[in-house]
Amino acid sequence: MIKNYLKYTLLAGMLFATVSCGQKGKSTEEKSTADSGVVAEPKADSAAASTPATTDNSNRKAASVAEILARKEVPILCYHQIRDWKASDSKVAKDYIIPVNTFKAHIKLLADSGYHTVLPDQVYNYLVYGDPLPSKPVMLTFDDTEANQFLIANEELKKYGYKGVYFIMTVSIGRPKYMTKDQIKKLADEGNTIGSHTWDHHNVKKYQGEDWVTQIEKPTKTLEGITGKKIDYFAYPFGLWNKEAFPELKKRGFKAAFSLADKKDQEDPLFTIRRIIASGYWSANTMHNAMKNSFH
Repeated sequence: MIKNYLKYTLLAGMLFATVSCGQKGKSTEEKSTADSGVVAEPKADSAAASTPATTDNSNRKAASVAEILARKEVPILCYHQIRDWKASDSKVAKDYIIPVNTFKAHIKLLADSGYHTVLPDQVYNYLVYGDPLPSKPVMLTFDDTEANQFLIANEELKKYGYKGVYFIMTVSIGRPKYMTKDQIKKLADEGNTIGSHTWDHHNVKKYQGEDWVTQIEKPTKTLEGITGKKIDYFAYPFGLWNKEAFPELKKRGFKAAFSLADKKDQEDPLFTIRRIIASGYWSANTMHNAMKNSFH
C-alpha cells in the first residue's frame, strides 16, 4: 500500500494537480462475502438514518480502547473528483476520478441494496458509547472541495435521502472548479457534515511548529465561520498519519480523524478510522464487493 501512497504523492506534488489525496483501497476482486453489518436498528429508512439524533454524552461512560477495536467497522467510501475521464488523464489519476454515470451507479446500488448513510457523529457514538446504527450503514465521504461534489454528488445523494461528509481543503474555496463558501454552507445547512482537510493538503507527517496553526487551526476556524457549526472531524491528506498528530488534533477539539486503508492504530483507533478510495475503475458491483471485503 505504501507504494501506492508514494506513487500518488509524486503525481500529486503540486496543489492543484489532476488528482488529490489518497491511497487505493483493498483488492477489487469480486469475492463473495456476507454483507458488512454493525449494530442494527430495525425498520430504519434512509431519510431517518441520514439524520443523527442529538445525544448528550456528558454523563455517559465511554468504551475502552479494546471495546472500540472490537466493534465491527462501518464501511466508509472516499470519493474525489466526479467527472468523466479526459484523454489527458493518466492511469493512476483515473483511480481518483470517477465518471459521472459510474458514481450514480454506485449510489443507486447502495440504495437498492438497502444501505443507509450515516454521519460521523453517529459513527462516533456507536464506537464510543455503543449506540445503535441503522441496518447496513455506509458513510460517503468526499475530499478536497471539488465543485462537482456539490453540483453532482450532493444532488444524486438527495434522490435517495442520503447525506455525505465533505472534507474541505480551505485554500481552494472559491477557486475555479472548487466549491464556494455559499455551497459549503448549503451542504452544512442541509444536514451534511463538513470536516477539515487542512489548508493546502500538506502531509501531516511533516508538520512542525506553526504548521499545526496554518494547516489545522486556521482552516478549521474558517470552516466554522462559514458553516456556523463546530468542526469535529478531520481527514488526513493522502491518508497519512503519525502518532504525533493525535494530541495536536485533540488539543484543537477534534473528536476523531479519518485515514485510508491502513490498519487502525491499536492505541487510538478513533484517530485512524478507516476509509477506502472508491476507484474510478470500479463498477458498482466491484465497489460493493470491495467495500464488503475491506471492513470487518
